[in-house]
Amino acid sequence: MKRPTPVYDFRAFGQAIKAARKSRNESRNTVGRELFISPRYLANIENKGQRPSLQVFFDLVTRYHISVDHFLFGDNSTEKSTPRRQLDALLDRMSDQGLQIMTATAAKIVELERGLE
Repeated sequence: MKRPTPVYDFRAFGQAIKAARKSRNESRNTVGRELFISPRYLANIENKGQRPSLQVFFDLVTRYHISVDHFLFGDNSTEKSTPRRQLDALLDRMSDQGLQIMTATAAKIVELERGLE
């Protein structure tokens, strides 16, 4: 007798990949060429929730700094969320002057959000 196992729905993952790809203005052809996959395979992952191979899954989450914890464990995870990882990746590419501007901006946002509570 085969043990019943739930089948993971990859549609939310595909939507996150698609949004991240579009935010970087990358075409499916470009991503496919760089990851050695067909654009149609990528489209099926993005639009139909097709399960990617483990290697393609890894390549996509690392390319777009996608946190898989959100998809696997829901909001109960203590790991960084996808938006936080994407922001971290952008911050890593900034100069010291850019980081100073971002720090001041973040401090002001926190101040404003505390005022809304």
